Amino acid sequence: MTVDEPARPVSRRVLGTETLLVLGLSLGQSAVYALVSLIAKLTASGGLSKQTAALNTSSSARPYLDLTYQLLGIVFALLPVLLAVHLLARDPGDPARTLGVDLTRPGADLARGAGLAALIGLPGLALFWAAAQLGVNATLVPAALPDLWWAVPVLILAAVQNAVLEEVIVVGYLITRLRQLTWRLGAVVATSAVLRGSYHLYQGFGAFLGNAVMGVIFGLFYLRTRRVAPLIVAHTLLDVVAFVGYALLPRSWFDWL
Repeated sequence: MTVDEPARPVSRRVLGTETLLVLGLSLGQSAVYALVSLIAKLTASGGLSKQTAALNTSSSARPYLDLTYQLLGIVFALLPVLLAVHLLARDPGDPARTLGVDLTRPGADLARGAGLAALIGLPGLALFWAAAQLGVNATLVPAALPDLWWAVPVLILAAVQNAVLEEVIVVGYLITRLRQLTWRLGAVVATSAVLRGSYHLYQGFGAFLGNAVMGVIFGLFYLRTRRVAPLIVAHTLLDVVAFVGYALLPRSWFDWL
């Protein structure tokens, strides 16, 4: 005969440690590297505006090996998301409902996501242009993959991966845990927004500011709706336009970056 032990409530200390570990394995780690990258650019010859921040770069001169590396990078980047979902399943439970990523309202999620993408995207372009004129951003290269048949599909997958990773970890998971730790709403939104901005610091100060503002909007949206799905849609649309547009359109169109 076995006796089941009663479930113990998870303490604030355990939740706090867990949150730090999840961030340390994912976007918190990226924020530290981004800060080091920013310092390197600031201290390089010519200063920040003369440096380049390249995304989606090639990993091998051999096309199919490069494709393998790209796909592996996308898959392993999503492991922290699975970890966060697993931990949310333990507390508070029902992670699909907690995160708002179920398929109960696909039409509304798509419409809201498209609206958020327009709200963020158009002012974001203006901010990037202003940052470039002021010299507070590095030159941004959104896509630096070779011109091969798999480049566009990989860029789309990378956009989806970025969206899922960032919105689940920095919005759904982090805000849920900080609320469980009884943080004030202002501190919760500010922490999520500053974290989002910090792992974009490798692009410069303009990127930090723009993404922090996006973080405030997305954080408030999640607190109001409890749905991450529209945020994933919006983020995916923004990144697909940036990555695929840069890969397919003439380079002269992007001189302002």
